Amino acid sequence: MEQQGTGKRKLAAILSADVAGYSRLMGEDEHATVHRLTAYRAVFADSITQHAGRVVDTAGDSALAEFASVVEAVSRSTAGARDAGVVEQHDWSWSA
Repeated sequence: MEQQGTGKRKLAAILSADVAGYSRLMGEDEHATVHRLTAYRAVFADSITQHAGRVVDTAGDSALAEFASVVEAVSRSTAGARDAGVVEQHDWSWSA
């Protein structure tokens, strides 16, 4: 009889975040938007690491992170854009 499901399993909490109004921001000022997004990604990645997570991927204005703990994922998501002074300074709205 063939065994099914022999691969390793793990539980994970996934955080998906993107920039609200990204297309509008790019249309208004592409250079500034890319600059701000780059700055925010660095803060976002540091925050993910501080909450025992890892950034899995980024594409365009989105980011995907993985956490072994739901508590850490929720802690990170509720911290949201407050972790990045650059976001509040430039009046960006982020959704998670």
